[in-house]
Amino acid sequence: MKAEEFTELQYGMFIHFGLYSKMARGEWAMNRERIAPAEMEKFARTFQPDHFDADELCQLAVDGGMRYLVFTTMHHDGFRMYDTALSEFNAMKYCGRNFVKEIVDSARKHGLKIALYHSLNNWHDQPDGVRALEDPKAYQVFIENTFARLKELVTIFKPIDVLWYDGWWPFNSEGWQAKRMNAELRAIQPGLLFNGRNGLPGDFGTPEQHLTAPSPWRPWEACVTLNNHWGFHAADQNWKRPVEVINMLLTTGAGHGNLLLNIGPRGDGTIPEESVRIVRTVGQWLREGGREAITNCDRFKFSPTVPQPGDRGDWDPHGRMTVSGNNLFYVMEYRPGDTLTIAGFQARVLKASACAGAFDLGFSQDGEILHIQLPESLKDKTAPVIKLECDRPAAILRTGGMRNTEAPFPRYDPVQPDIQYE
Repeated sequence: MKAEEFTELQYGMFIHFGLYSKMARGEWAMNRERIAPAEMEKFARTFQPDHFDADELCQLAVDGGMRYLVFTTMHHDGFRMYDTALSEFNAMKYCGRNFVKEIVDSARKHGLKIALYHSLNNWHDQPDGVRALEDPKAYQVFIENTFARLKELVTIFKPIDVLWYDGWWPFNSEGWQAKRMNAELRAIQPGLLFNGRNGLPGDFGTPEQHLTAPSPWRPWEACVTLNNHWGFHAADQNWKRPVEVINMLLTTGAGHGNLLLNIGPRGDGTIPEESVRIVRTVGQWLREGGREAITNCDRFKFSPTVPQPGDRGDWDPHGRMTVSGNNLFYVMEYRPGDTLTIAGFQARVLKASACAGAFDLGFSQDGEILHIQLPESLKDKTAPVIKLECDRPAAILRTGGMRNTEAPFPRYDPVQPDIQYE
């Protein structure tokens, strides 16, 4: 896969699933609680995720409008989720299952691109990263073991689309021998893409828990949890609302990036019901106009101080807007009543519709003031997408005043503000 093809994917599912899922206290429990490797081996005997269903996860991704999966083959605890000749601390020995193979096979069947997450750090095997820091001889063994794991992984699962490094403590690119690492793995799979977590920039950026596009722009993917943990935590019920995920997709779409949304199955393999509900709700939104609203977005920003060349956008109290060519998409998060009024509209609207053409909307336009009629049937929709087809690329020009002026003016703030506009 090429980097430009990766950007076209837009939306993917991150799956954090491993021995830590059974612990139900998050994926860092071994480290945070200083659980010895021998104790983890004893605990692994209780890990029997009989309800794990790769097809169920892949179908959920498809229903959710996702186009690729990232699956955790080994997290920092060192427990391999596949059959390996390099360690007995693996799912085949303890569970009799090769979860990575199940996911890879199912992803291909469902037409999803597949990325494999693999931690460079490893709290289980010896020598570990701490010993590698302390002893040059231990470092050599640690690095060669890491290379052997990675090369075995991309040899067994061939082809895949992305190798997703993580857990790069305690070394930079030189310590991880990252150039050699990428080269030797690409020799096995020439089309492989890498993220940037072995110390090199990689083929795309991976901002974690924020949606900041790289500057200057390059392919990027924001990875975000659906609650506050990657691995299943029984006490974490702080789920994001579907509208929050929709807003994230609008942000990554406007920045020509991807959103990688995490799912953390329980230790028995079942998917938390809230995860299913949220993902399916957002998938419905994508089918009802959301996909078009986040695809091929043009710049739609504005400066809150002095207007800048190319300023076209604005904030609005009822929702967010994106533009593509002569189309403006209004994503209505808060229904204002039976009429949506947009002032400062700098184009002539030719047609208004909602939910991917399911509803034709009545509208009237008096100069720069646009009134759109909202039928009762839109009330049950989550953040319905209103598509406005215009006679030219649309712009919104409003200020802190009640009318626009030809005089020089600040858009909202006479000085650089300390607030953020959306």
